[in-house]
Amino acid sequence: MNPLPAFDASALPPVSRRQLLQRVGLGLGSMALAHLLQPNQATAGTGGILAGTHHPAKAKRVIYLFQSGGPSHLETFDHKPLLNQMQGQQLPDSVRQGQRLTGMSGNQASLPLAGSIYKFKQHGAGGAWISEILPHTAAVADDLCVINSMYTEAINHDPAITFLQTGSQISGRPSIGAWLTYGLGSDNDNLPAFVVLITKGKGDQPLYSRLWGTGWLPSRYQGIQFRAGKDPVLYLNNPAGVDSTSRRLMLDRLRELHEAELEATGDAELNTRIAQYEMAFRMQSSVPEVTDMSGETAQTLEMYGPDAKTPGTFAANCLLARRLAERGVKFIQLYHQGWDQHGGLPGGIKRACDETDRPSAALLTDLKQRGMLDDTLVIWGGEFGRTNYSQGKLTATDYGRDHHPRCFSLWMAGGGVKGGYVHGETCPYGYNVVKDGVHVHDFHATLLHLLGIDHLRLTHRFQGRDFRLTDVHGNVVTPILA
Repeated sequence: MNPLPAFDASALPPVSRRQLLQRVGLGLGSMALAHLLQPNQATAGTGGILAGTHHPAKAKRVIYLFQSGGPSHLETFDHKPLLNQMQGQQLPDSVRQGQRLTGMSGNQASLPLAGSIYKFKQHGAGGAWISEILPHTAAVADDLCVINSMYTEAINHDPAITFLQTGSQISGRPSIGAWLTYGLGSDNDNLPAFVVLITKGKGDQPLYSRLWGTGWLPSRYQGIQFRAGKDPVLYLNNPAGVDSTSRRLMLDRLRELHEAELEATGDAELNTRIAQYEMAFRMQSSVPEVTDMSGETAQTLEMYGPDAKTPGTFAANCLLARRLAERGVKFIQLYHQGWDQHGGLPGGIKRACDETDRPSAALLTDLKQRGMLDDTLVIWGGEFGRTNYSQGKLTATDYGRDHHPRCFSLWMAGGGVKGGYVHGETCPYGYNVVKDGVHVHDFHATLLHLLGIDHLRLTHRFQGRDFRLTDVHGNVVTPILA
């Protein structure tokens, strides 16, 4: 190649000090304006980066009922009568196999085995064992694909929840909903593709907005939290004294500024920015409509339970999730806290089940009645399981359980999974997976597969590496596919 000619500064026209400062100031101002108008690099419109699905999709949308805190599999879906027979005896070393414990129970003088005080029965064609504290869930057992062999790598809440929601224990990665909308786009121009609902008034483990964030994906894929009350989406309504006509005129002028900047810079991101402003304007009508439950029948409200009439409850959020799904929202994430029972587990888990059992089952029934369950994937589960030994004092009526990552239960329904099916198995002590283990990455690979996505092919290059939801491994759990 021919070398570039030497730079000759004398060939440039002379510039005064004042002209230099003016030019530098204009340049910095343009950079600041560009940063305000285009903080990310995304394409305009509602389509995702994929031209189409990699294979025919079984599910069009997902409703994920995340039970934050770690529900005990031993009191819900994983029946272990041996623990009742060995009540109070020490956890055998041959079962523990040297696995790590948390500091909350690892220093106990003894680790007494604790059987569930709740009774189990088999339900449905698949014979799923379901606890008596989940009677409504048991009634829809033929719609459930219960996975009793989930396992994770995290032993504490924050990394474990982050792992389930983003595919990494370390914060900063895109969430499931962000990946889906990045790949598939939106099915509704008037509502976000990714909506988050959190049960109000619950304490327990904290939830952070990064759990529904975009990480290093463009921020247009961020989950939008709907809150209980008169303003479901913060800062959506017009300020006092500004009516819809004035807002429309402002957006029209803003569009003109964007178009002028686009002509000057050629940056297509400006189209995306104005599209987001237009979405917010349309949401001023669509959000009040979708959150207005006055049109729901008394029969429907009764099915979800008395809490369905109280905005922000888990029941009301389940009903709202169905309404969002009807309108084409692709990923609806519900969070319900209150499952972290280190002590007083019998009473604590009974309360949590009372709050969630009926609405969860009603959601499946409601979707099924409307012909939507076949293409809606519903997921129920937490971040890990609980120990088979008691944390703290064990009595005949009370005990607690510590965190346990080696096995836990989760169910899926609709959207291309087998109904009335139980997958995987744990040891008789409910401590280790012994058959058909499902890692978190396998779960994510299967979720994407049901939506028509090959998890190996939905990637985003960041800092020189192609990232994906399943990181560097993960396999589709084919036996659970319908």
